Formats: sequence, structure tokens, C-alpha cells
Amino acid sequence: MTDLTTDDPQKARATRRKGLLRRFSRNSKGSIAIEFAALALPFSMLVFAILESCISFAAQQVLSNVTDDIAREMRTGQIRAATLDPEDLEERICNRLQIVVSTGCPGLEIDLKEYDSFEDAAKQRIEYTSTGDIDTSDFSIEIGLSGSKNQLRLFYRWPVITDFMRRSMANLPDGKTLHFASVTWQNEPFDD
Repeated sequence: MTDLTTDDPQKARATRRKGLLRRFSRNSKGSIAIEFAALALPFSMLVFAILESCISFAAQQVLSNVTDDIAREMRTGQIRAATLDPEDLEERICNRLQIVVSTGCPGLEIDLKEYDSFEDAAKQRIEYTSTGDIDTSDFSIEIGLSGSKNQLRLFYRWPVITDFMRRSMANLPDGKTLHFASVTWQNEPFDD
């Protein structure tokens, strides 16, 4: 029998660990190992599902904030029709999104249009192609002058990382989920 009353606390801990491991290895029932194996997989799946959902939700919130910020710059005249460059607008949006997305924002789609009334803007729907992807054929980047009614819609194809979550989270054919944000506003009276 070992003496656990030694003056060296490290030796005492090491001796206790060895005794614990010996008892575990001598247990022939194996119920602990079976219970651990039975619970490890569901627990891991639950943890990954929570992480995947939280990261996706955070990315959706960032997309909404970016949409609001860019729309505010347009509404107040900081970005105007005369100086609007589609590549510059995409770069502005992408620079703010890159905190949660890949460099270059693959999967980002922008639709910016002027409407005659808020009712016309409210009639806009997300159209899908025959393959199940979003239809971007009608997308454009055109902002109205001061006092005009405009709508900015941002779409991002978010990749679902965890394989087993793709079936439940993905709503696009390539295993991605569609994040979407929209803002409709009337420009303030600024000098065009």
C-alpha cells in the first residue's frame, strides 16, 4: 500500500491518479465507457448546432447593420446618384462585412432601386430560379435624387460549415443559407 501522507504534494497527487486509473481499468463492466460513448456524439452535435446557429445569426445581424448604415449614407446625401459607382458601393459594403465573411465577399448580391411610391417598393419579392437559387437577373444599382424613394436589398449566401446541419439550415441548392436585409427610405432634401 502506498503512503499518501508524504510531504511532497505532487507525488501524492500522482499516486492518487495512478490508483484512479488502475481502478477504472480494472472495472470490467464498462458501463462508464458505454455511457460516455452514447452521450458524447449527441452532446457534440448539440454543441456544433448551437455554434453554427449563433455564428449564422451574428452574420445576419452584421448584414442588417451594414444595410442600415449604407442606406443612411444615401438618405443623407453622403452617397449621391451623381457620384455612385457600383464597384465603390460593393467595396464599401464588403469592407464592413469582412468581419464575418471571406475576403472579397463571395456570395454577396446588391439590389438598389428607386421607386415611385413606398407601395411599389413593398411589392418587391425574392425571386428564385428553377435550380432554387435566387434570381439576380433584375438586380441593379441605381439611387434616386433628393426626395426620391429608394430601397436597398442585400443578399448573402452564407456557407453552412457543419455537414449534419446542412440539411436543416441550408435553403439554397449549394448547401448555403440565404441571409437577407432590406431598407426602404426617402432621401432627404439635399443639393443634387
